Amino acid sequence: MRRRIASLLAAFGICVGGAAAAQSCGGVYEVRPGDSLSAIADALYKDVGKWSAIHQTNIGTIGADPARIFVGMKLNLTCIDGLPTGLEGGVDVTEVTRAAASPLVVPLGNAANASKINLLTADDYKPFTDRSLPNGGLYTDIVTQTMEAANPSEGYAIHWVNDWSAHHEPLLSNALLDLGFPWFKPDCEADPTTYRCANLVFSEPVFELLSVMLVRKGSGFAYFSDADMQGRTLCRPKGYSTFLFDQDGRNWLKDGKITLEVPGTIDDCMRMLVDEKVDGVVLNEFTGRSKIQELALSEQVEVASGLPLAIEGLYIIAHKSHPQANDLMAMVNEGLQTIKDNGEYQRVIDEHMTRIWAEF
Repeated sequence: MRRRIASLLAAFGICVGGAAAAQSCGGVYEVRPGDSLSAIADALYKDVGKWSAIHQTNIGTIGADPARIFVGMKLNLTCIDGLPTGLEGGVDVTEVTRAAASPLVVPLGNAANASKINLLTADDYKPFTDRSLPNGGLYTDIVTQTMEAANPSEGYAIHWVNDWSAHHEPLLSNALLDLGFPWFKPDCEADPTTYRCANLVFSEPVFELLSVMLVRKGSGFAYFSDADMQGRTLCRPKGYSTFLFDQDGRNWLKDGKITLEVPGTIDDCMRMLVDEKVDGVVLNEFTGRSKIQELALSEQVEVASGLPLAIEGLYIIAHKSHPQANDLMAMVNEGLQTIKDNGEYQRVIDEHMTRIWAEF
């Protein structure tokens, strides 16, 4: 067993360009006749490519198909680079970025504290969890606010162990720590025997995101129906879940409709894509766009048009072997619902999305 528990680094400040200090930014847009997400993005963000930012922010309203909007639907538009302006419900751009520019201060110890609720996460999962990010990343910030709202009498601490493979076994399975985040949940109704379904207790979804394909520019490869995937070779790094390929009865892997390459890292997948050894790389949209930027592949690689491959939730988990697993999860769900009801959840999302999308 390897345990590496470290104190958090102070997050660095950010600056969002293009907005005056007192300018209202973001807000609610009501869909008009003839609108599409691309048209809205072009008109309000001056960037047609921001259609997926609108989709991601409004997953719960739009669903999986970005074309399923209708006249009168209200969409929340995140402030990105000072746009859009003039919408109802917009806020001062300096207020949007207030917490994201503040250092993260969470009291952590050098070992799990039996008198506290101990939560477990790790670095290198941007933009969700990483100590180099403001407030430890989007997901860490949500979890922090959730725990503050739950206000457990014994207090809580967040620990960082950068060996993700040790989280389920042995750290959580032996109750060395109490809760872990963030984790995907398989389709447990379709296959309750998978490890996660058989051994873990899940919170309500804390954050939902789009899983997309990265493709070579000019390849023409897009996903609109299962027929588009027949005979394709896709890449998904080792350790990433593969259940999305078979969920909802699509059975792409089970029935051999696709070939899946599973190299060691995301960088390996990206190299295989550029070298035309695979047709697409499957990642969540944020990680995919970050990798395109990090590897300077914006002239060669893009997010495929069409439908996302899945909408996946990220959850807080406990191991079923933990004697208080169900009570802990009830506490987490209550705290999460509290911050959703009082607006704190949306505030955190908006602050981080402003920074994240401005970086792409």
